[in-house]
Amino acid sequence: MCLRSTKIPRDAVHHPVFARFYARMSVTADLRGGIAGLREELLSGVSGRVIEIGAGNGLNFAHYPGSVSEVVAIEPERGLRQLAARAGLRAEVPVDVVPGTAEALPVKSEAFDVAVASLVLCTVRDLPRALSEIKRVLRPGGELRFFEHTLAQGRALATTQRWVDRTFWPLLFGGCHTARDTIAAIEAAGFELGTYRRLRIPEKGVQLPSTPCVLGVARRSMVVD
Repeated sequence: MCLRSTKIPRDAVHHPVFARFYARMSVTADLRGGIAGLREELLSGVSGRVIEIGAGNGLNFAHYPGSVSEVVAIEPERGLRQLAARAGLRAEVPVDVVPGTAEALPVKSEAFDVAVASLVLCTVRDLPRALSEIKRVLRPGGELRFFEHTLAQGRALATTQRWVDRTFWPLLFGGCHTARDTIAAIEAAGFELGTYRRLRIPEKGVQLPSTPCVLGVARRSMVVD
């Protein structure tokens, strides 16, 4: 594993109450809300060395195909990291769960074929810096697979997202910001945007600030920066 020697605080993020809530809620969403199928779509065809940013409780691990040689899973929250480590032991591909933050990934540059960001870019403190770090650790031509909350296309819901982001939402949901324009941020970071699709979670019923999502792929240019 290509780790940097930079010392990373083991508890750079600590949301014990949210971590317990998320651990229960995410399993239910996978089973009943169709999220498991979206994880399968996100990781379809992935191969080589993978870095997963913000692995949470490790629900992606079961969906990595056998073509993956190694997953280095970064998770800053202690409780979720412990759950992810247990999930890694059950995975069919090698998984190493390590502490770290998206803004300072504790790995060497150009060490990975694929980076996976799954419902995490909404929570990072500095999105441009996090995307810059992801770009740094990918080899030229490497892929960023993303499944994220995003800014709504409709004005009314987008306005609601911005309001809840300024008030109670990040406090209740582990730093989540629903109004980030994920696609624009990925392009601004210098990635070449591939195919993607917008979706609603849940697909039917009342739209929440977290309902608009986007799933797709982007690539680091083959030209070295």
